[in-house]
Amino acid sequence: MTAEVLDAVEEFDVVIIGAGISGIGAAAYFRRELFDKSLVVLEARDNIGGTWDLFRYPGIRSDSDLHTFGYEFKPWRHEAAIADAPLIKGYLQEAVEENDLEHLIRLRHRVVSSVWSSEDSKWTLGVQTSDPATGETRTKTIRAGWVFAATGYYRYDQGFSPEFPGRGDYEGLVVHPQHWPEDLDYSGKKVVVIGSGATAITLVPAMTTGAGAARHVTMLQRTPTYVMALPRVDRIALALTKLLGEERGYAVTRFKNIWTEHAVVKGLRTFPKAGRALIRRENVKRLPKGFDVDKHFNPPYDPWDQRLCVAPNGDFFEAIKEGRASVVTDAVARFSKRGIVLASGEELEADIIVTATGLNLQLFGGMPIVVDGREVDLADALCYRGMLLSGIPNWAMAIGYTTSSWTLKVSLMCRYFIDLVRHMDARGYDTVVPVAPPGTTRRPVMDIQAGYAKRSEKLLPKQGPEKPWRMAMSYPEDAKALRGPVADENLVFGTGRPAAQRTGRRAARA
Repeated sequence: MTAEVLDAVEEFDVVIIGAGISGIGAAAYFRRELFDKSLVVLEARDNIGGTWDLFRYPGIRSDSDLHTFGYEFKPWRHEAAIADAPLIKGYLQEAVEENDLEHLIRLRHRVVSSVWSSEDSKWTLGVQTSDPATGETRTKTIRAGWVFAATGYYRYDQGFSPEFPGRGDYEGLVVHPQHWPEDLDYSGKKVVVIGSGATAITLVPAMTTGAGAARHVTMLQRTPTYVMALPRVDRIALALTKLLGEERGYAVTRFKNIWTEHAVVKGLRTFPKAGRALIRRENVKRLPKGFDVDKHFNPPYDPWDQRLCVAPNGDFFEAIKEGRASVVTDAVARFSKRGIVLASGEELEADIIVTATGLNLQLFGGMPIVVDGREVDLADALCYRGMLLSGIPNWAMAIGYTTSSWTLKVSLMCRYFIDLVRHMDARGYDTVVPVAPPGTTRRPVMDIQAGYAKRSEKLLPKQGPEKPWRMAMSYPEDAKALRGPVADENLVFGTGRPAAQRTGRRAARA
């Protein structure tokens, strides 16, 4: 049995929840710009890195180039623009060390409750910690003026896996990528990967190369996905760095890639037929002669209705061309003793089945949020400027883009957050809450048709039809919105505590 100890109450001006790429970036920005604010980063896991520490499946990498996925303030130095998880984790560790964040980050600190009191303008957070050596569990109380939730939007403890009929009959091993066993040996074995998203497109080439390669990997998809081959190394970026130096070369490359990506996404969405034809033509070039492209790579939706998948240097297509992998487009009827029986009646034999079937979404680790005695239903909240939530005071969330590099939006959010805090301090405010106009039309916050987004519509906040309540998914649009005036008629500011009780020297001087 583990002992439980109640610790003393600590107070901070800002609490960041999560030490993944968003939380580390936010801590670096806030430490530099809000230097008179007390700050702490609470991370539930044993390590920093978030996504890049959690997922351990073969080939785990970013789909976005690291010149835009990386931080604005820290150049990406590796030649690989599309990088594997170990390189990204190393980059994050460098960011922590270079910005002196080690003393701010507290590992194994899970926030399990959050209660706001308007009477004293404070959040009271219930935090569970555990000692890995003794197993001792502690319960801490941390009070904060602001919470910046950098927890991402999916469940860390559970991936999505449908209930396949006959699963109990299967005698092989079933693995979900989110819970990949460290000692899994798939060398020389027949593997079926169910799914066609980014995880599957990554797994197929990774499992068919190297000394421990599988005998054959079949990607079983119910619906095709758009897949594009992109260079793993950005030669233009390398040339710019050589010509302009590390920092200027990185800045110019970042600018180039932001606008190139924006143009590509806008072009594909504006001219979907031409975009579909272009992607098909590129697929035909990389696949074996006679391959049924229209069956296996012709989605029933337009480009960017769901995310496009990236194959660095065309590795996914190369695996198919060389016969190391294959694609089957069909539905699962049931699992059998030896593998999977398809709706067509065909049976796919497999020693290992990988259910790359997606994620479960969940904001803020699923913890309850209580405001003045009332638990908030996040599905009733509206997103303000993509980062604040209606009805929830002094609470910001870091949610990145789905059609571009996640971190681009986080950097804009951090800048706005800093300006907002300074605005409040200068005027003596200690609370702010977004209030939507009565009758504001509500629609799902994620404008993509992916299964994980559709499954979670009833759990997530909503967005309105126009700014500032519309969730922008474009860096240029957000750059304009988040760099504009800090306050508008949708924000209600207040003062819940006497000036003498407020923290922060800026407030005292105001």
